[in-house]
Amino acid sequence: MKKYIWQLGLLLMVACNNSTQLTGIDRERWAEDPNGCKGLRMEMYDDLKKNLENIKGSTQTELVELLGKPDMNELYKRSQKFFIYHLSPHKSCNSDTTFTDNVYLSIRFNAMGLAKEVLIYNE
Repeated sequence: MKKYIWQLGLLLMVACNNSTQLTGIDRERWAEDPNGCKGLRMEMYDDLKKNLENIKGSTQTELVELLGKPDMNELYKRSQKFFIYHLSPHKSCNSDTTFTDNVYLSIRFNAMGLAKEVLIYNE
């Protein structure tokens, strides 16, 4: 019985230590570019695409630690929440950097606060 309790404890420690890692994303440069106004986030576009699956299952707190406060967040029915991070300059930017598409990262959280869906949209 003690053996099973020890194994269960070890399993829980490993499961709880599942922190999100984003390779190729420079946190400082990401944070320097709110609303994507400087175009720094667009430079990380390819690396971000490679990390989409790593973001799934992350908590809201983990993602705020990694990517900072979202540019927008939206609440929907059934306690769903969306974090929106602009990659290309948002229309609120006074930027001379122009992109033909509005590109943003959308993260949908379920009622438990875990990232359920992670998408990059081009409008």
